[in-house]
Amino acid sequence: MSRSALVLAVLALAGRARAAEPAAPAPNVAATFGNTVVSVYPDGRSQKVWIQPDGNWTGLSRKGTPLAGHWFLKDGKVCLRQSRPPTLPISFCQALPVDMAKGVDSRDVLGTPIHLRLVKGISENPG
Repeated sequence: MSRSALVLAVLALAGRARAAEPAAPAPNVAATFGNTVVSVYPDGRSQKVWIQPDGNWTGLSRKGTPLAGHWFLKDGKVCLRQSRPPTLPISFCQALPVDMAKGVDSRDVLGTPIHLRLVKGISENPG
């Protein structure tokens, strides 16, 4: 193998190794552990989600229906995949609030504008 071919091969492998590194740092999802993430909808109703460190989450829909699933990190966002009640096999990713004093404006899976806020403790009341 010629020297130039060897250099090209090394550069190609180095490029692949760099591409495998995460593109964005993981969000501070730990701030949500032991607290309640509240999604407030334009009609005033809210959905609550509790994220556990083991990769699971539980919640209550706007109608009070129990929810559950798994979460993972992707591209600097927290992605939720619902398993209870069963839904389409999709994941929904968004940035979550990490500061109790500030919320995050976002959209839900259907595109409805929502305001996400972090409430101290495990609270079923959006208070």
